[in-house]
Amino acid sequence: MDVRLTYEDGTIRVAAGGGTPAGDALESLPPLPGVESDPRSGTGRAPAYRYAAIRRALEVAGVSVEDRVLDASDRAAEAVGLADGLATDYDLREYQREALDAWRDAGDRGVLELPTGAGKTVIAIRAMVELGVPTLVVVPTVDLLEQWQRELEAEFDVPIGRFGGGEQRREAITVSTYDSAYLKAEDVGDAFELVVFDEVHHLGGEGYRDVARLLAAPARLGLTATFERPDGAHETVAELIGDRVYSLDADDLAGDHLAPYDIRRIEVELTPDERERYDEKQGTFVEYVRDAGITFTSGSDYRELVKRSGNDPAAREALLAKQDAREIMMNARRKIDRLESILDRHRDDRVIVFTAHTDLVYRLSERFLLPAITAETGARERREILERFREGTYGRVVAANVLDEGVDVPDANVAVVLSGSGSEREFTQRLGRVLRPKEDGGRAILYEVVSAETAEERVASRRR
Repeated sequence: MDVRLTYEDGTIRVAAGGGTPAGDALESLPPLPGVESDPRSGTGRAPAYRYAAIRRALEVAGVSVEDRVLDASDRAAEAVGLADGLATDYDLREYQREALDAWRDAGDRGVLELPTGAGKTVIAIRAMVELGVPTLVVVPTVDLLEQWQRELEAEFDVPIGRFGGGEQRREAITVSTYDSAYLKAEDVGDAFELVVFDEVHHLGGEGYRDVARLLAAPARLGLTATFERPDGAHETVAELIGDRVYSLDADDLAGDHLAPYDIRRIEVELTPDERERYDEKQGTFVEYVRDAGITFTSGSDYRELVKRSGNDPAAREALLAKQDAREIMMNARRKIDRLESILDRHRDDRVIVFTAHTDLVYRLSERFLLPAITAETGARERREILERFREGTYGRVVAANVLDEGVDVPDANVAVVLSGSGSEREFTQRLGRVLRPKEDGGRAILYEVVSAETAEERVASRRR
């Protein structure tokens, strides 16, 4: 008896070969990961991401396999000569080689967690060269899509396909946004043997998980600076891609491969009026959650509060009060005064100012004559601002969240965080924007300006 494996619409079909009745064949097989009986076709069926595990289980059991999953004629034609066109001049640093070896030792599956500026792209390119197989690279933004496309076109002597940004062109090496990959996954699930997920923590989002589920690619590489998610969804990522197999943080590389850095936390007092309004709003929120028995020990607690607000006026009032309190502490007037002194102190440095609110970006832009980048900034204008920052025409910019990740940001040596979510991921991403090694060997500085005696200060203290 043998078994035939084929790909169909995001699934792997497990069928009997050699004339063996389908039911008898499946019953006689060892347990196969994720395979369930499909009475309509008389075969077994599993999500495509289970393909590698199914193959391994059949091989261990000594079952003869007719594998047609990655044998589509158009894919085979694309792959002709691919290995000859994949080469790189990159020499891996010691830690990069260790990271890639850890991934190879884990069966070409798993997540690499390295700080921004540590060369995760270089590791992925080396992995593509070593495997020499059709590859899909999935990224969260169009900016990163274009960045990866430029990098791959410069490095490889093969056409680079693209899903996203107005193009839908498949090649043996293709770059895609998460959104486009979500739409295309069923159609191209048997076209790639390696998939690289940049900023892989995005894969924990409910919709994006299907990208990984629908692809049969047995080799899977996740890249991120911050793997763990507060909602615990990194466990789902590990199931779909593999476990975290290598991890370094900024402290591990600072001074050798990244710039040495200092973090300076500055506390500012709320004005009397701000303090009165903050205490009132925060009190309304705290009183409600205490009376409702909500402890916020897990991410589901906040979702429960949001759900209650749909039919409980008191819950809605508590949520609105919490929002008002956050805006007061994040946009505190004395933060702006302190920013003025920081900008004056670093007038000859390259500075990025981060905030959480678009309105504050525009206020700062007008007051200090800073180029502003927000979600409302067009792609062309954003590229122009960053290019002028890169070449030194601009020495400082202010941004609301959009430069945290997914954008090729020019080197800076000073970051000022005026407000944010307070999450470890956001903080790490913002720190990474100033960690690339400096030509003069200088230190990077991150200022975190927080409102004293508020939730913002408590979160910052716990993180540090």
